[in-house]
Amino acid sequence: MSTSRPKYAYFGGDIVPFEEANVSILNHTFNYGTGVFGGIRGYWNEDEEQMFVFRPQDHFIRFLDSARLLSFEVDETPEHLIEVLMELLRTEAWRENVYIRPLAYISSERIGVRLHGLDYAVAIFSLPFGQYVSNEEGTAVTFSSWRRIDDTMIPARGKITGAYINSAFIKTDAERAGYDEAIVLNQDGHLAEGSAENVFVVRKGVVYTPPVTANILEGITRRTLMHLMREELKLEVVERDIDRSEVYLADEVFFCGTGVQIAAVTSVDRRPIADGKMGPIVQDLRDLYFKVVTGRVDKYRHWNQPVYEQVPTKSS
Repeated sequence: MSTSRPKYAYFGGDIVPFEEANVSILNHTFNYGTGVFGGIRGYWNEDEEQMFVFRPQDHFIRFLDSARLLSFEVDETPEHLIEVLMELLRTEAWRENVYIRPLAYISSERIGVRLHGLDYAVAIFSLPFGQYVSNEEGTAVTFSSWRRIDDTMIPARGKITGAYINSAFIKTDAERAGYDEAIVLNQDGHLAEGSAENVFVVRKGVVYTPPVTANILEGITRRTLMHLMREELKLEVVERDIDRSEVYLADEVFFCGTGVQIAAVTSVDRRPIADGKMGPIVQDLRDLYFKVVTGRVDKYRHWNQPVYEQVPTKSS
């Protein structure tokens, strides 16, 4: 993974040097976690010397929906945010895979917990990014002792900054116990997701995933993979509640998300999943997915937003 830092950010309505994109320690969101964010990836296609941003319209729609959950009065549209993002990425001139982070936050500097009647702002930055988990082809997982936050407490379908302390508890405990990741159960004792990933379980040729009512993020990568599995791999994909014991008996298990992309879970609580190796469905899905996100599948080219208006040449 690159150690490069952003040189620019969208902040205060303009693209500014990254060092100028700062908030006060009195900032409301800094004090109370009252913000929302998004995660978007841009993929560098070496053959075309072009960067493709994957499904930016869908990501910005979800981003603004998260802001609506918090009653933010954000005067933005997905179309304008895409324009801003394209300008930002062209200014950065990245020539490698990047991760993009839009943020909506309360810019008011005041003490007092509430969401309404305050000032709101949007910022965006990008940075080079590789793997989210170190071993995408053999992830070791445990079931977390923490439960996923419930919709009646903090909606998991919104990417709310303060809610991710739940994910941080899950991830830290898993790594300290010697695992790469964790699966977390919801309040009903059924599978929800990973610390920051959606999860799929394969049993007897059928692919299962928790429904959006199981306190999960309504993942865009999740939705993408469900479509690709049904339409291209001709698999049956079922959304339903999944018991913990089903995971131990699975033929394949995998995580997905913008950050993690697709990671094969090969053991859970030191128990191997099937033969303890990445299975054929996950392998085929990974191969297809990385072709799609880099613009190499014409049928799904419309999911990819090219960054550079004119394809740069090697001499440029």
